[in-house]
Amino acid sequence: MAILRSILFYPVFYGVSALLVVASVLAIPFGRSRLRHVVATWGVWHHWCVTHLLGIAIIQEGVIPDEPVLIAVKHESYFEAIDMPRLFGFPAVFAKKELFAIPGWGFSAKVYGLIPVARDGGARALRTMISTARARIAEGRPIVLFPEGTRVVHGDKPPLQSGFAGIYKLLGLPVVPVAVNSGPLYHRIIKQSGTITYRVGETIPAGLKRAEVEARVHEALNALN
Repeated sequence: MAILRSILFYPVFYGVSALLVVASVLAIPFGRSRLRHVVATWGVWHHWCVTHLLGIAIIQEGVIPDEPVLIAVKHESYFEAIDMPRLFGFPAVFAKKELFAIPGWGFSAKVYGLIPVARDGGARALRTMISTARARIAEGRPIVLFPEGTRVVHGDKPPLQSGFAGIYKLLGLPVVPVAVNSGPLYHRIIKQSGTITYRVGETIPAGLKRAEVEARVHEALNALN
């Protein structure tokens, strides 16, 4: 059954996704609100395909505070990356700079307002990221990042990337850690049915020392391991 579900999922989801990428580029001349609508449609479409075609239930434990916060999300698969627009509305997500080179998608991502991350760019790149993030905060948008820096196998607990502490300090925002256990079901060619859970951790105040904030975020991100 899992094989049949996956065989159906790939052409249906990615086929419509390709059309939505084209639609996102065509929407850009009509303003960011039109582009936002296309991206939101993509998130909803992905959610529908995951729940109806793959048989995966998605639940959320806890609520994201309705205030400016830095949302730190566990990253186990593409599931949560694609789900961000549905989960957070109009998020400004820190994303690898290389992704912006993808034809069509990259241009739309830039206009949408994702924040490029140049991992080897040094202090200058960090200043650019912070400046861009502050502009998104001024727009009232949630700021989202994956502090482990890349996808992690479920059960692994790598340390947070060093850039997380700098972003936390320079933005001066509280942190909301969000654990997710998508890996065992979604991060595989033959995807499995079951339940993916988001667990929203306790809000961590701004201004903590690096060791303390990293320890608290790390513990919360791995709450579903």
